[in-house]
Amino acid sequence: MPLTSLLLPGLLLVSASDPRAAVAAVLDDWHRAAASADGPRYFGHMAEEAVFLGSDGTERWDKRAFQAFAQPHFAKGKGWTFTPTRRAIAWAAGGSVAWFDEDLASTHMGPCRGSGLLERRDGTWKLLQYNLSVPIPNALLKDVKAQIAAHGARSKQVPQP
Repeated sequence: MPLTSLLLPGLLLVSASDPRAAVAAVLDDWHRAAASADGPRYFGHMAEEAVFLGSDGTERWDKRAFQAFAQPHFAKGKGWTFTPTRRAIAWAAGGSVAWFDEDLASTHMGPCRGSGLLERRDGTWKLLQYNLSVPIPNALLKDVKAQIAAHGARSKQVPQP
């Protein structure tokens, strides 16, 4: 079966004959939706039980909490832009579950990495988990670790009366 695609308002639909292209199209559209502050489109790509792990160690968002966080930003037309520069996609047996990792370019955070899991439900790929991270070069790890420890110590301090 040849690859067929149809462009609908901002969404590329790709036939099931090329699952790699279908998963990539969902991820690409998800990133474009964030960049254009299109909340319904962005969160529409996520399963109801989806989890987003942000780059800060305190950020573990279920979909509802992440929507509540993002909505005020999206309402002002402010999104976030991550442009994939490399992506690897793999499948579980049966082909209805895919996982991926991707390198991302970002003007506000610098080089990032995303990884996650999608499941095909009723013919549509839905994100179940996304993990955004900032790769740290090994040569910088000792200094970054010390900065994180100092930050943690400061944030746990209780102000004295």
